[in-house]
Amino acid sequence: MPFGSSSSLPLLSVVSPVYQAEQVLDELVARLEAALTNLPGEYEILLVDDGSRDESWTAICQHAARTARVRGVRLSRNFGQHHAITAGLEHSRGEWVVVLDCDLQDRPEEIDRLWTTAQEGYDAVLARRGRRTDSPFTVWQARAFYAVLAYLTGQLQDPEVGNFGIYHRRLIDTVLRLRESTRYFPSMVRWAGFRQTSVPVQHGRSERPTSYSLARRLQLALDIMLTYSDKPLRLAVYFGLLLAGVAFGLGVVMLTRALRGQIVVLGYASLIVSLCFFSGVLITVLGVVGLYVGKTFEGVRARPLYVVDTITPAPTS
Repeated sequence: MPFGSSSSLPLLSVVSPVYQAEQVLDELVARLEAALTNLPGEYEILLVDDGSRDESWTAICQHAARTARVRGVRLSRNFGQHHAITAGLEHSRGEWVVVLDCDLQDRPEEIDRLWTTAQEGYDAVLARRGRRTDSPFTVWQARAFYAVLAYLTGQLQDPEVGNFGIYHRRLIDTVLRLRESTRYFPSMVRWAGFRQTSVPVQHGRSERPTSYSLARRLQLALDIMLTYSDKPLRLAVYFGLLLAGVAFGLGVVMLTRALRGQIVVLGYASLIVSLCFFSGVLITVLGVVGLYVGKTFEGVRARPLYVVDTITPAPTS
């Protein structure tokens, strides 16, 4: 699919969320410019500073002052990686959009392969990482995260596929129409549909420690689960039925023992069993419903997904 004909707009936008990346931004921009030079049409690089506490924004402004092809968006605080991606997508102008992380594990040199595959008629080409360069513990965290996410959401999750990929504008516009406060870009892309494929890419090495701890990954999985699935409610029902069945079975056992004279104090054991099991059922169900009510309340407030603090001056057309 060829680029559009307008000469005033970039034909390819690269969106990268930036957090605490002062040390790698120069290399990131240099490699992006080298990788994009051979592609047809104009391009822009959108760097979204997600409330970094280092000098990332200063570095972004320096690159934006050097060339109009680099644009920066600074959020008022840290909203999270996927909210920063949303901000970048909404400020992008290209017919095709590349999303990649700033830590150089998503190698800019792979954009050419993604672009070539996209020209075969795909609306999204996802980068499937081959041999991971992360530590074994980080890889285990990622696999555990995707396993839990796949089970709770009922959607197939590929632990080797992340944000990195190239996407047509019509798919990006569809993703941007999804306004839920919990953002997870890969799931939104998968939900949007259209014609998608994946290609194997080389996984780059990053010297920066990951900002996603196991606890943060599990919290993200919980948020996504509450947004995209009602399976926890179903599991609560099944769990309640299981406990009720077990309690009924124990009640029959207690009744049998009482009739045989094996229980000295009648009613005590059955009362304790009933209290324990049914209290567990009620607490579990109320807790799950409470989580959904909380997410519903968060959505009803309809707060903006992010707040922009500063934008580098727009290039003149």
